[in-house]
Amino acid sequence: MVIRVRSLEHAGPERPESSRGEFLQKAVVAGGAIVAGGVLVAGLPKLAAAAPSPEQDVEIANFALRLEYLQAAFYDAASSKANLTGDLLEFVEVVREHERAHIDYLKELLGDAAKPSPRFEFGNSVSNAKNFSKTAMTLEDLGVAAYNGQATNLRRQTLAAAARIVSVDARHAAWIRAIVGRPPALQPTDPPKTATRVLQDLDKIGFIRS
Repeated sequence: MVIRVRSLEHAGPERPESSRGEFLQKAVVAGGAIVAGGVLVAGLPKLAAAAPSPEQDVEIANFALRLEYLQAAFYDAASSKANLTGDLLEFVEVVREHERAHIDYLKELLGDAAKPSPRFEFGNSVSNAKNFSKTAMTLEDLGVAAYNGQATNLRRQTLAAAARIVSVDARHAAWIRAIVGRPPALQPTDPPKTATRVLQDLDKIGFIRS
């Protein structure tokens, strides 16, 4: 399969943009139980197992698509349940549309190879503004680390497509930090995470149910 690259020019409305371990530990307050066996791991058995190739691009793009499904669903839930106002409400409204656009973008790249969204439960992570903010920081950081971790496993044309998403996700991470008074950038470079590490982190968070 050849992954097709298109523009994100119309992906969403133009709106003003306004220790990782610690965030992961504190992010989910009764957000859900650990998913035994690793839901995501089972779905991606060959991820980054070989040199860059069209087949591996498909595996990695579906890995990214799952992350985007998760983020979009999280912001949908927060919009209706977290009673957000002011800057946090604006953040959710803008970023939710970005994540939906990322899903559309990746599904168009993948065509018939795109996998469906799993089912999610977010528990108390969307029960109030404080829990939402902690979880949003964790998910945005994790998304950036996940994309960076796959950079060397992609062919050049697919890497260029992924870069257009990860740069926006990095802005999301900085934006939510600025809203809650955290440093927008914790360090001069962003450490990547392997797919295995990302999947382990997602299992610990426990939002994915199927």
